[in-house]
Amino acid sequence: MFTLKDFWISERGNFAVATAVAILPLMIGVAGAIDLVGTSDDAAQLQNSLDAAGLAVGTKYAPGMTAGDVQQLGLTFFAANMRAADQQEYSGSVSAFQAAASGNPSAYYISVSSSISRPSFIGESASWQAHRSASVKIKPGAEACVLALDPHASAAVNLQGSTNVSMGSCVIAANSDASDSVNRGGSALVSAGCVSTVGGTSGISPPSASLTCGTPLEHQYASFDPLADVVPPPYTLCLPVPNGKTYTLSPGTYCDKTLSGNITLDPGVYILRGTTIKPGGNGSLTGQGVTIFLMESSQIYLNANETVDLSPPTSGPYAGITIFQDHGNTSALTLNGAANSIISGFVYAPDAPISYAGNSDMSGQGDCLRLVGKTVQMTGNSSVRTDCAALLGNREMYAGRMISLVK
Repeated sequence: MFTLKDFWISERGNFAVATAVAILPLMIGVAGAIDLVGTSDDAAQLQNSLDAAGLAVGTKYAPGMTAGDVQQLGLTFFAANMRAADQQEYSGSVSAFQAAASGNPSAYYISVSSSISRPSFIGESASWQAHRSASVKIKPGAEACVLALDPHASAAVNLQGSTNVSMGSCVIAANSDASDSVNRGGSALVSAGCVSTVGGTSGISPPSASLTCGTPLEHQYASFDPLADVVPPPYTLCLPVPNGKTYTLSPGTYCDKTLSGNITLDPGVYILRGTTIKPGGNGSLTGQGVTIFLMESSQIYLNANETVDLSPPTSGPYAGITIFQDHGNTSALTLNGAANSIISGFVYAPDAPISYAGNSDMSGQGDCLRLVGKTVQMTGNSSVRTDCAALLGNREMYAGRMISLVK
């Protein structure tokens, strides 16, 4: 009978024991390799999803977004990419996702990160962890002078009539995805550095259009809203308006009035609540170093026989801004200047149409004008300068954006 003692002294018994002892670390090694390969695959999927999410956020990012906005936007794109792989397995990564934005108008950065955990193949061993991150750089395009913000409007920038628009090296931009988001019609002539649009263009070809860049840049990423982060000042006590047809106003808040006649604005900030500026007849509107905030359906209507001379402050929180129509104010902004009229600085109406009709006298020297509206229509001759850093308080506007993965 073969006993345990016989087993220990037999060569076969010794070999079996030796094999059992030797195979244990081998099995551990195999299990470790399985863990390493599995974690490596998971980390690769994590990195791919982070890269994709960062780039996607770059196409949608706006400077006015809150930290929560950026986080939610990034999470939406990240979760969609992880779900494409195995949402159930990677659900922990989605909950660990973080996104943040930083930078300034010269370059913004989107940073995203997350972690992934894979249970070990070896019983009670600790889970294998992997952490990955990605960084995306958003660099603005060329300097722009006209920008329409509406995402879908036909003829968001519309050049019509006998207008002759000269933008120098500036760009005309539209965030609309319509096939004719920038439209030129009639006998209008336009010269500019370029045209940049999310959608397409119509009538922007020689000889009616002369672009330094050659042909329009169509199907581009959306341009940044240059004043998205500007916050209007708080209301103050409503000030009285002097009697008569010729008067001077001091900075402050004006409410529920129609301002007409020959109006002079002292330098400073003006807040209009339910107020209309409409000089009328042969009236005028003059103000140097002023910012006019159009709140609560306030509007400015300047007719062709009215003289206008407006310029913005060159320093302070509202440097470079001449007219700021608040978000939600949909009142049309009409700027038709008579001979010898001048408007410079940013004219901003993000939720309203801007109608601008210059003439050879109004902009003959080339005004430092920047038009930003929901839509923009130009129907008169105008010339716009680009070398305006001093007058605009170094506030700039750019067309399109370039997005690159930097990490």
